[in-house]
Amino acid sequence: MGISICQTPLPGGQNKEYLELLELCGLRDEGDADVVALMTEDDRLVACGALAGHTIKQLAVDTDHEGLGLMASVLSALISEAAARGVHRLFLCTKPDNLKMFVSMGFHAIAETAEAVLLENRRGGIESFLESIPKYEGVCGAVVCNCDPFTLGHRHLIEYAAAHCDNLYVFAVSEKGSMFSPEERLEMIRKGTADILNCHVFESDMYLISRATFPAYFVRDESRADLVKSDLDLDLFCRKIAPALGISRRFAGEEPFSPVTRAYNERMKELLPEHGISFEEIPRLSEISAGKVRELIRDGESEKTKELVPESTYAVIQSRA
Repeated sequence: MGISICQTPLPGGQNKEYLELLELCGLRDEGDADVVALMTEDDRLVACGALAGHTIKQLAVDTDHEGLGLMASVLSALISEAAARGVHRLFLCTKPDNLKMFVSMGFHAIAETAEAVLLENRRGGIESFLESIPKYEGVCGAVVCNCDPFTLGHRHLIEYAAAHCDNLYVFAVSEKGSMFSPEERLEMIRKGTADILNCHVFESDMYLISRATFPAYFVRDESRADLVKSDLDLDLFCRKIAPALGISRRFAGEEPFSPVTRAYNERMKELLPEHGISFEEIPRLSEISAGKVRELIRDGESEKTKELVPESTYAVIQSRA
């Protein structure tokens, strides 16, 4: 048996065999892998796995080859490929039934729900992240935002939240794949809120609202995948992040456009109070959205974004025009 590391997209026949093995194992392809590891025996695919950024996913073994250590071999190959790409910090999300197996392979659980468990390949990663963040006195709140880019609507939400607590943590989503890089978005938020003295801005370090870190390829019903991700994300926030930082309030803007974000807000309304965390959804400023700003930029009309974003954000937009 041999393992091949293949770039995506896979050729037609190879991709068909790969998808069939995933289907056989009750998995599905989320379509975001950078590379796929394929293990074959006599030209037959018997095991596979994928690497998407910092996440290992879609690990599957043919039923006739279970118990032979193939999963560990594929996982090892993907870890080596990640290292060759300079990626040493890895996440893995799977069903709770598989927890012991992946713990035995060097991963450590950091969040778990009835349907999913999130693991990381370093011990104490989330604890180190939380220890790096200052702790503040009084009533602490939190806002988690992507801000692609940071708009006056985001500023409105943060101003409101900061006025309703003693100290406000603002976590900038660290995931790549947006129009602006994680570094640009973090800096836009910091500059755009610099005058709000009780507002403290930090990167999320992939521990909050990360599509890459919270895959749901093992949920056969794709319509439920976002719910599984939301619950896992909120479990990590409620059981690890909020207690460590003394966060008792969370704020978010209303979402009239994105069904996924709207459903996530609804889930926060249900789950956060169970952990002693209040949740407040703030009406968004009409006619202002990051999506509209991105559309204007793509259409070559970046000058029209001036009325929708703070001056610091506009300067970034103009520098890229």
